[in-house]
Amino acid sequence: MPEIKQLPPHVVNKIAAGEVVERPASMVKELVENAIDAGADRIDVMLREGGAAEVRVVDNGCGIAPEQLLLATTSHATSKIESDDDLFDVSTLGFRGEALASIGSVSHLSIRSRTPDSDAGAELQVDGGTIGSVKPVAAPIGTTISVSDLFFNTPVRRKFLRTVRTELGHCTETVTRLALAHPQIHFSLTHDDRIL
Repeated sequence: MPEIKQLPPHVVNKIAAGEVVERPASMVKELVENAIDAGADRIDVMLREGGAAEVRVVDNGCGIAPEQLLLATTSHATSKIESDDDLFDVSTLGFRGEALASIGSVSHLSIRSRTPDSDAGAELQVDGGTIGSVKPVAAPIGTTISVSDLFFNTPVRRKFLRTVRTELGHCTETVTRLALAHPQIHFSLTHDDRIL
């Protein structure tokens, strides 16, 4: 009988990515929900090739402090709950703390963020689960998350993506549902440089 071993974190993240990131629309949902939870009143979603080539979500929410960026890309790291009691009173859209770690494990992820009390922003790159270092950058208040080459390192997952038109349809429906549920927030959706 084979020996039982604990899986390494990068394998766990790729498995979790299969649950969190089924297709570009599920990634859009996670990122837009994070922007809503960050208190944004403007959220811009930009897609290329139905979201398979790139998804970019820009918000003007509270931002992420530079010292928190590394933690934000690790599994089960969240600002939304602190104890098991909080699970019975969740008032946010997402709280698992898996989205950024999962997305970063199967794509090229860039996070650029600035908090209102900071003079400059910070940027972090995650490439296929390899987390870079936090670097200072010029940035407006809020967060810009760019995800490119979804499933570049898991080609078996990539082949299950449908046509650009189908994936774009799923992304459009996701953004529309979130926009209808949050009329106080300005949303925009762009595909291949064309405003939808």
